Amino acid sequence: MSADMEARYRAALAEILADGASRLARGDAAMDVAVEAVRRLEECELFNAGKGAVYTADQRHELDASVMDGRDRSAGAVAGVTRVRNPVLAARAVMAHSGHVMLIGTAADSFAFEQGLERVAPDWFGTPQRLAQLEQARASALGQVLDHDGQQAVTDAGTAGTTGEAAGGPIDEQTKFGTVGAVVRDAAGHLAAATSTGGMTNKRPGRVGDSPIPGAGCYADDRSVAVSCTGTGEAFIRAAAAHEIGALMRIGGLPLADACARVVFEELPTVGGDGGLIAVDTLGNVWLGFNTEGMYRGWVEAGGVPVVGVYRDE
Repeated sequence: MSADMEARYRAALAEILADGASRLARGDAAMDVAVEAVRRLEECELFNAGKGAVYTADQRHELDASVMDGRDRSAGAVAGVTRVRNPVLAARAVMAHSGHVMLIGTAADSFAFEQGLERVAPDWFGTPQRLAQLEQARASALGQVLDHDGQQAVTDAGTAGTTGEAAGGPIDEQTKFGTVGAVVRDAAGHLAAATSTGGMTNKRPGRVGDSPIPGAGCYADDRSVAVSCTGTGEAFIRAAAAHEIGALMRIGGLPLADACARVVFEELPTVGGDGGLIAVDTLGNVWLGFNTEGMYRGWVEAGGVPVVGVYRDE
C-alpha cells in the first residue's frame, strides 16, 4: 500500500469533514451541509463521483446522484447525466424546482442547465487512472471469457488491478465501490442525506444503480435515520437497503447500530450485496459499517475534530 496515496485519501476526507463541522457550528441546515460535502467529494478526483468518475463499457461517463430531506421526505435525483459538473446539485434542483423526484439522461442535463448549473464537456470527468481501470477491467473480462471457453486465461488479464497500490488507491480499485455520500443531523435535529456516483467500471451503458434511488442508496426521515449507501447497487435496490434501516428503527424499534448491522451483515448478503453505508439517527448516533475489506469514511461533530478511517480495524 502506498502511504502517500492513503494519506491523500485521509486528508481529503478530513478537510471535507472539517468544513462540514464549521457549517454545522454556525447553524447551517442539514441539507445544505450534506449537499456541500458531496459536491466537494465530486470535485476530488480520488473518488468515483464527478471528476474522477469511472468509465462505462463504451468509454464514457454516466453519473447518478440523489438527495433527501428528512423534514418532509422530499427527494430529488438524476441518473445518467453526462455534462453537469456537479450531479448532486442537479439532484437538489430536481427536488426543489421540477415537481418530480427523478430526471434522467439528456433531459436531466438540460434541466440542470436551465437552473444555472455549470456545464462541462463529457471528457472533463475522466482521469488517466480511471481509464487505466477500464482497460484493466476489459482485460480481466477477456481472461474470464477465455477461461469459460475451456482455454487457459492469461494470468495477468485475470488478476489485473488486484493490488490497491498498482491501481492507484489503498483498497483494490477493481473491487472497491467508489460512491460518495453524506448524512447529517443539524442543530435543529433535522436529518438529510446525499449520494453521488459514477457507477461501476465497465458498466453497460444505461445501467443505473442504487445511488439515485430514494430508499435504496439514499434515505432520510426525521422520525428515524439518514442513510447513504455504497456497494453492489443491484443488491441494495433489491433489499431497499436504506429504507429498510429506517423501517427497522421506526416500526421494528431497533436502535441504529442493530438496524444497520442487520441490513449490512444479514439482509444484503442474501441477495449478493457487498458494500457498506453511513447513517446518523435522530439522536445524533452514527454508524459507519461495511461487509468488505474497507470503506473510506469519517464523521465529525459540530466544531469537533474529524475522525477518519479506511480499514475494518479503525
